[in-house]
Amino acid sequence: MLRILSGSENSELEPILEQFAEENGVRLEMSYQGSLDIMRELEQESVPYDAVWPASSLWLNAGDSSLNVKHAESISITPVAFGIWQSLAEQLGFVGREVTVSDLLEPIRSGQLRFCMTSASQSNSGASAYIGFLYTLLGNPEVITMEDLQREDLRAQMTELLSGVDRSSGSSDWLKDMFLEGDFDAMVNYECLIIQANQELEAQGREPLTVVYPADGLTLADSPLAYVDQGDDQKEELFLSLQEYLLSQEVQSQIQRTGRRSSYTGVNPENRDVFREDWGLQPDRVLSPIHMPSSQVLFEALNLYQTALKKPSLNVYCLDYSGSMSGDGNRQLEAAMEQLLIQSYAAENFLQASEQEVNILIPFAGSVLGVYTAQGNGSQLEELYSTLEELSPGGGTDMYQAAAQGVEELKQYDLSQYTPAIILLTDGQSGGSFNQLAEAYGELGSQVPIFSIMFGDADESQLENLAEFSNARVFDGREDLVGAFRSVKGYN
Repeated sequence: MLRILSGSENSELEPILEQFAEENGVRLEMSYQGSLDIMRELEQESVPYDAVWPASSLWLNAGDSSLNVKHAESISITPVAFGIWQSLAEQLGFVGREVTVSDLLEPIRSGQLRFCMTSASQSNSGASAYIGFLYTLLGNPEVITMEDLQREDLRAQMTELLSGVDRSSGSSDWLKDMFLEGDFDAMVNYECLIIQANQELEAQGREPLTVVYPADGLTLADSPLAYVDQGDDQKEELFLSLQEYLLSQEVQSQIQRTGRRSSYTGVNPENRDVFREDWGLQPDRVLSPIHMPSSQVLFEALNLYQTALKKPSLNVYCLDYSGSMSGDGNRQLEAAMEQLLIQSYAAENFLQASEQEVNILIPFAGSVLGVYTAQGNGSQLEELYSTLEELSPGGGTDMYQAAAQGVEELKQYDLSQYTPAIILLTDGQSGGSFNQLAEAYGELGSQVPIFSIMFGDADESQLENLAEFSNARVFDGREDLVGAFRSVKGYN
């Protein structure tokens, strides 16, 4: 068996991987995480995987401090681009010509272009787009330096650009699904996922997206598959066999059919129909990516993104303090919230708050137990954590009342200035009225995601209904509650 830790964008390649597994009588176990998590795994003394497959070599280089990763080979190439509704792209004059980041900045400033992208501090597509923006706004230097990141003009322009982000995500694949269910102007994502989105839109009889490549800040995902050497010769041989299979001419053509490229100079003639020029795709485009910064500069840029440049988060934590959370459940909840509210811990995963961020705590049992608010990234956050520590579980469960209270709290803010989210943890079946929540939510006039974390004996169907209702998703915290809270924070 080969255990592979991969970026979520490779989930579409599972049929190709299954074909190899069947032909060779072996098992391939795929696990999916964001780029930052893959990098963090590689920093550990022991890695519980045989291979890693992040979206970009950037994360291999940044994470492999023990130098036990080898045989890295790029399996495919995909640019990061804007997918803009065709009618809007025509209206903005972006069809049939090269478009620069400055061209994109103008309609963002005027409010004509609002877009979704993954978090630059959690996912490669967002990080790549962000680094491309940095290069362009700096005038395309040979390399970005630490001094460049201190420039006030850069910070001002980047803040303007990121003000256009309507929703964020920790996963490129889920961003595509969220976009298709929501009401947004555009998304920043991998070319291959924009192609997938258009295939789904066409099947539904809906307007397609036009692919717009930022001509002066193009970044690529080179999808390296690499072996984690732990001294097992048989595993290494199996890995090399898989890699050879994926790089074979026949399989490379199959991979191209999914919208990924296999070279920097174009696509095979038999696959040109996938890269449709009427969707703005450029199958003959020679890809000339920018140079990625050093790890030190990358980490500083991500810290800057998280704490100063991105639109501030507005997080409402509705946390279950019913009797069933007593003991271990409550201890796990406190440990998870410590990772987010105590900023020295949050910084380890680029999840720290900005000066403008708002965090609201709404503990609940059979009713709401209180509302506590922290502004900014200072002592108020630690006070919020102290409040949480002093709470004791007891009573029943009504998550709907807590979420409805969260909606009422959001009404006090200009949501256009934040990326808002309600983050709900529960460990049991909820009583109360969904209609109470739905009525309050309808009055909000904005589609705020209600992310939920499933714990203990939570009713998954209730949580999935909330996710579908608000275009959000459910995270499973039953095995790793700390990891679930980290993940959901990365979506905002």
